[in-house]
Amino acid sequence: MTERIITLCAAIFILVFAPAATNAAGQTQTQQEPQEPRTQEEEEEEVEIPSYAETIVVTATRTEVQIIDAPATVSVITSDVIANSPAQNFGDLLSSVPGMNVTQTSARDINLTTRGATSTLATSQLALLDGRSIYLDFFGFVAWDFLPIDMSEIAQIDIIRGPASAVWGANAMTGVVNVITKTPREIDSTSVTFGFGAINRDAPGNELGTGGLFRANATHAQAVNDRWAYKVSAGFFSMDALPRPTGTIPVDPDRGTGGAPYPPFPNDGTVQPKFNFRVDYDNPDGRQKWIFDGGYGGTEGIIHTGIGPFQLERGTRMGYAKVNYLRDNWKVNFFANLLDGEAPALLAIGIDGRPINFLFNTQTYDLEVGNTQALGTKHLLTYGGNVRNTSFDLSIAPGDDSRNEVGFYVQDEIFISDHFRWLVGGRVDKFTVLEKAVFSPRTTFMIKPDRNHTFRVSYNRAFRAPSLVNNFLGVTILQVLDLGLINPALAGQQYVFPIRAGGNPDLREESLTAYEIGYTGTFANKYTVGVAFYVNDTTDNIIFTQSATYNSANPPPGWPLPPAVLDLLNFLGSGIPSQFTYLNFDEVRDKGVELSLIAQTSRELNVFVNYTFQAEPVTESSETLAELNFPSKNRFNLGFRYSKGRYFGNLSANYTDDAFWTDVLTARFHGPTDSYFTINGGFGVRWADDRITTAVKVTNLNNADVQQHIFGDFIKRQVVGEVRIEF
Repeated sequence: MTERIITLCAAIFILVFAPAATNAAGQTQTQQEPQEPRTQEEEEEEVEIPSYAETIVVTATRTEVQIIDAPATVSVITSDVIANSPAQNFGDLLSSVPGMNVTQTSARDINLTTRGATSTLATSQLALLDGRSIYLDFFGFVAWDFLPIDMSEIAQIDIIRGPASAVWGANAMTGVVNVITKTPREIDSTSVTFGFGAINRDAPGNELGTGGLFRANATHAQAVNDRWAYKVSAGFFSMDALPRPTGTIPVDPDRGTGGAPYPPFPNDGTVQPKFNFRVDYDNPDGRQKWIFDGGYGGTEGIIHTGIGPFQLERGTRMGYAKVNYLRDNWKVNFFANLLDGEAPALLAIGIDGRPINFLFNTQTYDLEVGNTQALGTKHLLTYGGNVRNTSFDLSIAPGDDSRNEVGFYVQDEIFISDHFRWLVGGRVDKFTVLEKAVFSPRTTFMIKPDRNHTFRVSYNRAFRAPSLVNNFLGVTILQVLDLGLINPALAGQQYVFPIRAGGNPDLREESLTAYEIGYTGTFANKYTVGVAFYVNDTTDNIIFTQSATYNSANPPPGWPLPPAVLDLLNFLGSGIPSQFTYLNFDEVRDKGVELSLIAQTSRELNVFVNYTFQAEPVTESSETLAELNFPSKNRFNLGFRYSKGRYFGNLSANYTDDAFWTDVLTARFHGPTDSYFTINGGFGVRWADDRITTAVKVTNLNNADVQQHIFGDFIKRQVVGEVRIEF
């Protein structure tokens, strides 16, 4: 594997610096020989190529700024990168971002977290679609398959790597992913896309042969006149089930984890229909704009949780409606998210002896107002706020049915001089489930030796509010115990006992305080360098944990052995659990380094390389440490994208270190995943004056056994043929 990385690094080095060496030689030759007339192509090459650092982002401050001037560490994935990427989902697409940790545990279940270990439910990462939150407050996670758009409709994706509650409120604790779509005027065409794929599903101990993948999308957008424009799109994605791990989870004697056999349950693929409609109206005065947007995203497949896997049934869906009004720098946004679904448990059995059936229906309504205005020549003031109401109907959390929240923010970007800027701001949020309002301050001091270089020193505080399930979960689960684990003479005798899984209405918000030193710079208008060092201190971590065990004074119903055995088991640290709940845990410190280089060496060639180091979480409490997931220490990405004339292609490599997982079921199911190395790439050709595009896209070309969570499926090679036709 090391040799492959060295070979790829050498290839990237040649691609980046060979053109520069050639130019240098050409300049020397020009000084010695008469200059020949230049061709049109040579003159076009001299036109300055836009630098990556000049890319405009809005998520960092809610105002338009270039990446190099952003007061936070930001990554951007542009539409050109998305079009060439072999990725078939957002996990694959975002895995090359520095500091981004991805876990895909089934064909549909994807979770993302920046600067910290993710889990089966990534609760601390806010996700937005054109500024509309798609974070599911009832469970506290993001279902990426509910995005009702095709990747071809995305203009760019902004990723804030670090806390952003001072701007975006609750749940933007570790970062924000904002998917920004193209306007109808930017698309202004009709297109259909088809993709057919083959999935290798032969994994250790579970050989399923070749599976299938299919995707289709149709989009029509038209600018009717200088006032009205609209877009309508519909899509479909399906994928067969991935192979489950088999055998026994590795035992870690130092941690006292592992040893449980992987439980068998019927695995499933996914089917995801989607629909979206948008109308834009531009007022003739040029100062006002209306956007009406609505859509639907459906899904089915496996979702993993702390109490085991659930099967999202066909018909599970999230619809939405959104209205945006813009007048000068004022913005008024309203959206409604309507979620409805059903998910029976695949392992958890209720006291009636049947699988627990999770029925959920939520309705979220949000109104937001914001403005940006200049105060003299030294201050740029941004302020606003929102109110939100969410109603819940959750079969496994019957203790409450609604939640209200309100928040206000203000920030001032102070232009001290050409070389110094200072951003200071904060936000106050009040939740009905929290006793006190939460204040999220933010400040960043920026030093700019010149327009192409920025050094940042920043301080942030962010938070995550408890979800409704965190507060009001209320189910009883039957667990099976082989008594042979207690006495070998009883091997094979099964005993069934109940465990209560309950919420905690007294939870405090999970809070993160972040310190960061960063640098972004561009050289020769081609090479953009990013460096960031951060320290994140998280307090009151909300963790689902065992809170009580059975004992001789409180034995489980029908306990077949002497009650004193229960006390002995508790003394040995392997007691029989009687209750799980959510608790606030002690402070945890995460720290890391992110290094990146993006080289736009020519209009045709883009090269990237980045490295992420994430230290092991540190805490003074051994009880807290035993509940934490450990992220990969080292992650490394490199690759290039090429496009010229009719042809385009890309090739990338990813190395991800081993990790450790503690967030599913009991300690016997906790354990490590191995490091993995993957190669991804694709090649395409444009035909008929670019109206037809054909491509072959491959992920995990080397067919590595990739398991991104100890309880997750294996992800093997995927080969997809794609055809896109524009009319």
